[in-house]
Formats: sequence, C-alpha cells, structure tokens
Amino acid sequence: MSPGIRLQEIGLSYADKPLFTQLNAHFKGGCWHSILGRSGVGKSSLLQSMAGLLSDTTLAGSVSADDHQPLQGRIAWMAQGDSLLPWLNVQNNVLLGVRLRKERSKQALARAQALLRQVGLGGLGERMPHQLSGGQRQRVALARTLMEDKPVVLMDEPFSALDAITKLQLQDLAAELLQDRTVVLITHDPLEALRLSDEVWAMTGRPVSLDSLFTIDIPAPRALEDARILAWQGELLNFLQHDLEEPTHE
Repeated sequence: MSPGIRLQEIGLSYADKPLFTQLNAHFKGGCWHSILGRSGVGKSSLLQSMAGLLSDTTLAGSVSADDHQPLQGRIAWMAQGDSLLPWLNVQNNVLLGVRLRKERSKQALARAQALLRQVGLGGLGERMPHQLSGGQRQRVALARTLMEDKPVVLMDEPFSALDAITKLQLQDLAAELLQDRTVVLITHDPLEALRLSDEVWAMTGRPVSLDSLFTIDIPAPRALEDARILAWQGELLNFLQHDLEEPTHE
C-alpha cells in the first residue's frame, strides 16, 4: 500500500518573506490528489517542499508519511518540462536513475524496454530527444518516472505544454500506469483535476489556505462529457475566479 502524506503547520519563506504559513493536509495513500490555485500562490513551491527539493528557503512544519516510515527514497518527481538529457537516447534517459546509481543490469534494461512499450514508444529506444515530438518526449518522461518504481509520485504540471489531444492521451496513460500510487498533481486546469483525481484541493485566500474541495468516487480517467464533471468544473471555475477577485490584505 502506498503511504499517505501528512503536512503539518507547513510554512515557507523566501528571503524572510512568507509565501504561506500553517498549511495542513492529509493526502491519502493510493489516491490521486490535484492542487489548484492562482499563479504565484505557491503550489509548485509546496510540492518541491514535499519532495525535499528546496534549498534557498526557510521551511517550517513537517512533511511525513502516514505509515511512520521516512519519505526519503520513496518519491518520484515529474516536472512540467520533460527534462530529457539531449545527449542520451530515449532508452538511456529512461535508465537515468539506474545509471546514476550504477545499478545497470539486464533486468533494468528489460524493464526500461517494457515501459517504453507501455507508453507507446516501443522500438524508439535508440532515438535522440530532438527526434521526438513534444508528446513523445513527455511519454519518455513518464516512463522514466515509472522506472523509479516509487510509491509516491509528485507531478508539477507535467501535461500543461501539450496540445489538447495529446494531453488527454497522456492523462489517460498516467491514470492507468500510476494506479494505486499516491499522486499529488499541481495543475491550473480544473478539468484535468476532475478527470484524474480522487480528491481536488485548492490553495486560495490571503493569507493562503489549503483546502479539500471535492472527493470523487468515479473511476478515472473520467469522460469529458460526464454531466457531473462539467457541473463540478463550473463550480471550481467560479470558486477560483472569486479567489482572484478577493482584495489583498497585505
């Protein structure tokens, strides 16, 4: 069972200027969670703090797994850009973590090739990143994330730069291949959140709060034409628009 993640009294400051303070949440294990919010509210910074990637900030509070085991070493990260290394071919980009840990083996190679087939890139392992489309590159990034085989996956807008059809295809693929993992997804797209997530969260207000807005008990990925999804999308858009219009009390 993938662990859940607890945030307790999380605060983050840059150069002594608070970005947010006293955020609390429990992201349940084995579920998809999406976090929405206006630009600049701190969504990506919160995700980076969960991954332990921030160095030039002051972080207060705690991030922990609810199974009381360390989170370190159990997190995979998928960023907005594909972050492929241009001098490595597709297969070796998928094997990057294995190569860095000097764990290369026939088993690892076979797994990388199997993952490339799963993401629809079987037979393209020898191609270089510049020979791929944007959607293909993001499929490689997804395969690399899966290669790490971690129970927790943190995703920072990984599909935002893709065209509409490719985005839907990658969403469907991620929902299938990341089943039973604990996924936290940062997104600006309410429809993406509603298609994929078991729970939808929002960072809103001044000062910022982190709140659970929807719990969805419908198998993902969900159909775009589902009347419930369309209704919830309208509610989410109204909620987020209201947050944008709130006066600042700073």
